[in-house]
Amino acid sequence: MKAVKVVIVILIILLLGAGGGAYYVWNGLQPVQASDEPVKFTIEPGMGTSKIADVLQQNGLIKNAAVFKGYLKWKREGSRFQAGIYEAKPGATLDELIAKLNKGDVVKEEMVRITIPEGYTVKQIAAKVSEATGAPADSFLQLADHPGNEAIAAFKDVPDNGKLKHAAEGYLFPDTYDFKKGTAEPEMFRRMMEQTQSKLDGIPNLQEKLRDRGLTLHEMLTIASLVEREVVVDKERPLVAGVIYNRLDKNMKLEIDATVQYALPEPKERLLYKDLKVESPYNTYLHEGLPPGPICSPSLASIEAALNPEASDYLYYVTKKDGSHEHLFAKTYQEHLKNIQKSKSGANKG
Repeated sequence: MKAVKVVIVILIILLLGAGGGAYYVWNGLQPVQASDEPVKFTIEPGMGTSKIADVLQQNGLIKNAAVFKGYLKWKREGSRFQAGIYEAKPGATLDELIAKLNKGDVVKEEMVRITIPEGYTVKQIAAKVSEATGAPADSFLQLADHPGNEAIAAFKDVPDNGKLKHAAEGYLFPDTYDFKKGTAEPEMFRRMMEQTQSKLDGIPNLQEKLRDRGLTLHEMLTIASLVEREVVVDKERPLVAGVIYNRLDKNMKLEIDATVQYALPEPKERLLYKDLKVESPYNTYLHEGLPPGPICSPSLASIEAALNPEASDYLYYVTKKDGSHEHLFAKTYQEHLKNIQKSKSGANKG
């Protein structure tokens, strides 16, 4: 009888132990108390599942690291976990945490987006960068004046004659850029330059086209920038480029208003006659030939137009005043004067 009691006691102890063990495991498998406040945690490269389980427990995302490790073995999980910085809310199930680690569903880095419109000058780009980063615009302008190690291969053609307003003008491609928050300005500057290089590298037979026209890359980008600032309607870009080449071939002054605007300390809504006399190597009303360099960042469409101008006998153009942003083109000065009157009177409407 005594022996039976001993057996019963042992069985009760075993059952209690088994029940306690089962509860221990069951409890360890349950999510922690839910919270709307996300928790960030880091999984380092090469970190094993044991250490990952410890990290999750230390950050209050699981109840029991040992149970989690056992669960991973039972589910045959853990071999595909990816390193990175994660974010999870307490209350997530073990399976949800495993799925997140398998997918590499890391925290998206905070980004800064900067959009550079086509035709922007270096000064305008510097203001955009300053607005996005809070850094002084002057620091970006210093990079534009002295690119140094940030320069690209295409930059080798830039003349060092002291006439350029900003050395990198025309070499920062107009595009939308996403930068990690905290990215230094030299890296932003380099990315914009590299985008220009990438676009130029993608143009078939670029060097051959430049040789055929007897142009340096710098001169071609200068022409492209003039087209960019003069033209709104895409179909007119090659035609305006052709007019620029025609005037250059005849040793005529280009007389492009946009070059005067660039020469002024600040652009004006409307140029006055006295503005056309401002002394600057960029003033194409005073000086023959091309200005010393680009006056803005040209689009790829304007670059293509500079490389493939439309042949014509036109030497003049004037903007229509009907809101279409198109131009009236002329072969002679007398015809040009008539177009100016047409434009002013609105006779070209409709």
